[in-house]
Amino acid sequence: MNLVKELTWRGLVQDIMPGTEEQLNKEITTGYIGFDPTSDSLHIGSLVPILLLIHLQKAGHKPVALVGGATGMIGDPTGKSDERNLLSEQELQTNLEGIKKQLSKFIDFSGNGPASAVIVNNYDWFKGMTFIEFLRDTGKHITVNYMMAKDSVKKRIEGDTGISYTEFAYQLMQGYDYYWLYTNLNCKLQMGGSDQWGNITTGTELIRRKAGGEAFGLVCPLVRKADGGKFGKTEKGNVWLDPVKTSPYQFYQFWLNSSDEDAEQWIRMFTFLSQQEIEEIINKHKTDAGARALQKALARELTVFVHGDDEYKKALETTEKLFANMSAPAESLSEEDLKGMEGIIKSNVQADLILQKDLLTLLVECKIFPSKGEARKMIQQGGLSLNRHKIVDPSLKIDSDKLLHNKYLLVQKGKKNYYLIEAE
Repeated sequence: MNLVKELTWRGLVQDIMPGTEEQLNKEITTGYIGFDPTSDSLHIGSLVPILLLIHLQKAGHKPVALVGGATGMIGDPTGKSDERNLLSEQELQTNLEGIKKQLSKFIDFSGNGPASAVIVNNYDWFKGMTFIEFLRDTGKHITVNYMMAKDSVKKRIEGDTGISYTEFAYQLMQGYDYYWLYTNLNCKLQMGGSDQWGNITTGTELIRRKAGGEAFGLVCPLVRKADGGKFGKTEKGNVWLDPVKTSPYQFYQFWLNSSDEDAEQWIRMFTFLSQQEIEEIINKHKTDAGARALQKALARELTVFVHGDDEYKKALETTEKLFANMSAPAESLSEEDLKGMEGIIKSNVQADLILQKDLLTLLVECKIFPSKGEARKMIQQGGLSLNRHKIVDPSLKIDSDKLLHNKYLLVQKGKKNYYLIEAE
């Protein structure tokens, strides 16, 4: 398998250093990607680097996942206009453990062969290094002129907030990561998003100047939505890989609700379906776009990949219960249907308290809305339904007749967001 050709037709190559494809075709190559431990879970923006490592391993090469225990304390200025809040060591350790656990779901770290993956933490080689050592042995090899020419640095210097020496030094620390991996693990390839190109080339330059070696780089395009919106963001925030932070149902819905244009791009980038299989799905979709074959295939492949087949089936079952027959009254849903809905947000409230509250108070207390004002605005805009009935009166009181099976309220906020309130 020619890795570069495989990544290229999938739309996963934006820039590549000369000689990279030849290196990969010549021998088993160790390649790495860094993961920033700003949370205890990765989100779907991290799927592309994960997939790059999987494709690398499938092609017979050795993947290295670097978790930035040291650089995570500093903060990468790339794509940011302000200094990042620094994490405590305890927060960082919690995040590191969470990320390591997630990566182990997707990448094979168990083998002993030449393509067996490894996880490393750059804190291990930075913790014993003094500031003087770093300046003397590494800093002298890269000029300030070279570092200031990077786009990420120039934008910050030209902006209102400027850039601290701490974040200015980030690219040199990441460059040293590459040098350390080159020296100790014979790593000759670094991959990442296109915003990392400057950091990667600093690493290859440090390897050239400090070790007299040759190393390579490959970056993929940053994923963007066709409408200009930020990829991986919903009104609730990030779409996480952790099922506690983002349920498999919500994860499934994110991909299912993608536009035709986005889905056609994402099914190449984010799945392992073959080129022929993808072309067949796209052609099927074009003959009947209303059936959404493209989005359904994308959502299926990603949900199974991240959460497994059982969670995909539960997400599909919940979707069918909620959306298959929207004209049917909510009263037609059995108690088993309501209790079995996986992934929608559920709240438990004492029955007598439900009957004492007005709808706006209940919506806020169940955290469906942050304030009564926002709930009222949504009702006035026609965006809230209770048990599949559109609510027009913000002052509505809850009475026992409104409870499904004497204990449930099914709340729909907007087109896709469902909540189930259960009376205890």
